Amino acid sequence: MAEPNSDLIGRALTLGRYKRRTGELDEAITSAYVQGVSTRKMGKVTRALMGEAVSRSTVSRVTRTLEEKVEALRTQPLTQAIPYLYLDATFLDARWARTVQNVSALVAYGVGEDGHRHLLAVTLGGSESADSWLDLLRQLLERGLRGVRLVIADGHAGLAAAARQALPEARLQRCTVHLTRNVLAKAPWRLRGRLGKETSAVFEAPSLEDARKRLEALEEGLGRHLPEAMECLREGFAAATCFFAFPKAHWKRLRSTNGLERLHGEVKRRIRGVGAFPDRASALRLIIAVALEVTGVWDDRRYLDMSLLKSTPDTAAA
Repeated sequence: MAEPNSDLIGRALTLGRYKRRTGELDEAITSAYVQGVSTRKMGKVTRALMGEAVSRSTVSRVTRTLEEKVEALRTQPLTQAIPYLYLDATFLDARWARTVQNVSALVAYGVGEDGHRHLLAVTLGGSESADSWLDLLRQLLERGLRGVRLVIADGHAGLAAAARQALPEARLQRCTVHLTRNVLAKAPWRLRGRLGKETSAVFEAPSLEDARKRLEALEEGLGRHLPEAMECLREGFAAATCFFAFPKAHWKRLRSTNGLERLHGEVKRRIRGVGAFPDRASALRLIIAVALEVTGVWDDRRYLDMSLLKSTPDTAAA
């Protein structure tokens, strides 16, 4: 057997080190850029981090790629129907009009006809208001959003109002996790564990009728001692049980916005060391960069079997 070519091995090792080095530099540049470091000052940053300065052309290449990702997410046409639309918000500090404010990052993703999850939009607003959500939904509609049958979100009144206005044909599923937290907040600590289990059992019932029976049993039992908690649960019950009208195999993933929790957690982990962003643009760049990284695995497997939905009557008007 011929001996391995030492020159080829050497070149391969050099290329491997070069790629790793390039990747590390790109990551350092991206991290610094989204935090507001100018391209002019980037050489000092990379010298401190990597022991060498990079050219302005390298910085421009990396930052241009990031800007292109932001623009692509903002403008990409939506070519397939999105039956399930998830909406949620997270919050961070960013400089706005010379002062640091807590701003809202509004995130939308959906499950398409192909059964895969798709990140649809990320926007920043001064607050999580009906106007800010309506603006996001109108942007999605302009890009081709169609076929929405269920919007899954928390109980934010402004979000609900915006969804009803922009997507009147869709039903609004209130996140059962958020509702359960609201219910528990109205109970003493010593009873929250038991109340949480019984409340969760309501939404894990095998049918809507069984869910109603479990709610009645809860009200007649532990609920007799917790009138405020029961009032909260009764008021949210109808909105939190819309998922029962859809295929049973989808219920677990339709009744909450937990699919966004990992994304929000990763965003908050990344910005923990940043403090306040120098402006909203840099905050948006980082959030989108993180969002695209976290959701990059969504293409690897189907999230839901959407063929089951085709055999389910359209329940939007129910």
